[in-house]
Amino acid sequence: MTLWLLIALPFVAGGALLLSGHRADRVAPWAGVAIAAATVALAIIAAVGRPEVSAPLLAGLRLGLGVDGLSSVMVVTVALVLLAVLVFAAGEFRADESRARFHGLMLVFAGAMLVTVTARDLTALLMAWEVMGACSYALIGFWWRDEHRAASGVVAFLTTRAADLGLYLAAGAALAGGVAGLDLAGLPDAAGGWRDAIAAGLVLAAIGKSAQLPFSFWLSRAMDGPSPVSALLHSATMVAAGAYLLLRVEPLLTVTGWAATTVAWVGVLTALALGAVAVAQRDLKQVLAASTCSQIGFMVLAAGTGGVAAGTGQLVAHAATKSLLFLGAGAWLVALDTKDLARLKGAARRFPLLGAVFTIGAMSLAGIPPLSIWVTKDAVLATALAGSPALYVVGLAAALLSGAYVGRVLAVLWLPTEPGSASPPNSLLLGPLPVLALAAALLGVLGLPGPAHWFASLLGVTEVPEASWLELIVSGLIAIVGALVAASWTRQRSPAAPRVLAGWLGLERLARLLVVTPALRLADGLARFDDRVVDGGVRAAAATAGGLGRLVNLRLEWSIEGAVRGLTGAARALGRQAPRPQTGQLHHYYAQAAVGLGVLVLLLIVL
Repeated sequence: MTLWLLIALPFVAGGALLLSGHRADRVAPWAGVAIAAATVALAIIAAVGRPEVSAPLLAGLRLGLGVDGLSSVMVVTVALVLLAVLVFAAGEFRADESRARFHGLMLVFAGAMLVTVTARDLTALLMAWEVMGACSYALIGFWWRDEHRAASGVVAFLTTRAADLGLYLAAGAALAGGVAGLDLAGLPDAAGGWRDAIAAGLVLAAIGKSAQLPFSFWLSRAMDGPSPVSALLHSATMVAAGAYLLLRVEPLLTVTGWAATTVAWVGVLTALALGAVAVAQRDLKQVLAASTCSQIGFMVLAAGTGGVAAGTGQLVAHAATKSLLFLGAGAWLVALDTKDLARLKGAARRFPLLGAVFTIGAMSLAGIPPLSIWVTKDAVLATALAGSPALYVVGLAAALLSGAYVGRVLAVLWLPTEPGSASPPNSLLLGPLPVLALAAALLGVLGLPGPAHWFASLLGVTEVPEASWLELIVSGLIAIVGALVAASWTRQRSPAAPRVLAGWLGLERLARLLVVTPALRLADGLARFDDRVVDGGVRAAAATAGGLGRLVNLRLEWSIEGAVRGLTGAARALGRQAPRPQTGQLHHYYAQAAVGLGVLVLLLIVL
C-alpha cells in the first residue's frame, strides 16, 4: 500500500492542480510543498520496508513495481530534491504566473520518475518514460508564448523521443526473445540475438535521455525552462534516468560484452568533451548544463565497467550538488536578472551567503577534496582502472576539465566589483540551499572504505573496487590545478572561446544536417510520390472507371433502349393493323383463310 501511495500522491495531486487551472494559483505553491514533504515521508517508509506491488494489465502480462536496494536510494533522492526545488519555486514564481500549472507538472513529472526507478518490467518503465518525456516538454517550454522557449521544448522533446524508440525496440525484442513478463531481471536470459537487440535498444534510450554523445545538445536547449525545472531535471530525474537505467541493467550489459564497452566509452568521452564545452560557455546555466552531461558521463562509465555502487554514489552526490548549483543560479537570476557570466562579476561578494553555498557546490562539482564528488568520482575511476587503463586516463582528463570550468566560474563570481542595485533573494529562495550544500559536502562519505561497503550491501552489490589514497590524492590535485589555472587565466583576461566548443560541438547543427534535413527531404519526396504516383494513380483509375462507366451507360443502355422502343413501335403498328381485316364481310374472311392455308402449304413444301 505504501508504494501505491508513493506513486499515486504526486500523480493525483499534480493532476488536480493541472485541472484546476488559475483557480488554484494561490494555493498551488504550498500544496506542492506539502505534497512533496509527504512524498519524502512515504519514500523513506518505502526504502525501509522494500514493498512490491503488481497489477494485471493484459493476458499473461502484469504491471510490476518494487523497491530494492538501488531503487530505495533513488526514491529518497528524487523525493528530497523535489521538496527542495518546490520550496525554491514557491519563492521564485510571481502571483501572476501559472503557478498551478507549474507545480502540477512538476508533481506529475516527479511521479513518473518514481515509477521509472521502481519499475520491475519494461511495460511499467515504458509508461513512466513516456509521461516523463511529455512533462519535460511542457516544463522546458513552460513560457510557451516565447517562440524560442517553445522551440527549445520541441527540440528537447524530439531529440529524446528519437532515442526513446530504442525502448520500444528493446520491449519488442524482449517479447520475441521469450522474456517472461518483460521483466528487467530476466533480460540477460533472452534467447539468441534478441538479447543483443534488447541491449542496443536500452543503450540508445538511456544515452538519449541522459544527454550523452551525440544527443547532448538537447540539454543546452533545456536551459530555456524555469530554474527549478533545470534543478529537478538535471539532478535527480530525467537526465539521471538514463544513467539509472544503465545501472539497473548492468548484468545485461556485462553478459553481452560489446554493450558494456560501448557504454563505458560513450560515458567517458562525453565527460571529456562536454567538460571542454563547459569551459567555453559564457552563460552560467549553460556551464551547468554542459557540466551535467560531463558528470552523468561518469555514471554511464560506471555502468559500463560494472561499478553499480560507484555509479549510484556519484548519482546521489551529483543530485545534491547540481540541484544546489541550479537553484543558486536561479537565485542570482531573480536578484540580478542575468545569467551572463560577464554581468555576474562579483555576485558572490554582493550576496555572501548565496556565494558561500554556491562555492561549496561548485567545488564539490569540480571534485576538490574533501567534498563529495571527489570521492564518488574516484570510486568510478577505480572501477574504470580495474577494467581499462585507457578509460582511467581519459577520466582523469575529464576531471581536470571539471576543475577548469568550476575555477573559471568561481573566479568571475568572486571578482571585486562596484556595488549596484539588486533585490536580495527571499528566504524561500535561500532556505533549501544550506541543506543542499551540507549534502554536497558530506555525501562523499559513501565512497570511503567503511561506508562504501555498507552502501554496496544496501544496493545488493558484492564487489566494491576502492580508490587508493594515491588515486584520491592524484585526482584531487588534478582538480585543484585545473581550477587554479582556469581562475588565474580568467582573472587576467577573457579570451574568446573556440566556436566549436561555445556552440556545443555543433551537435544540433550536425543533427539537423545528418538527420533532420534528410528526414524532411525524404518525407517531402514521399509526399510528392504519394501525390503524383499513388494519389495520382488513384485519381487516374477513378477517372478511367468513370469514363468507362459513362461509355457503357451510353452504348449499352442506348442499344437496349432502342430495341425496346423498336419492339414497342412494331407492336403498336401491328395493333393498329390488326382491326383492318375485321370488315364483317364473309367473303373477306374466306379469302383470308385461303391465304393463310396457302402460306401453311408453302411452309410445309419448303420445310
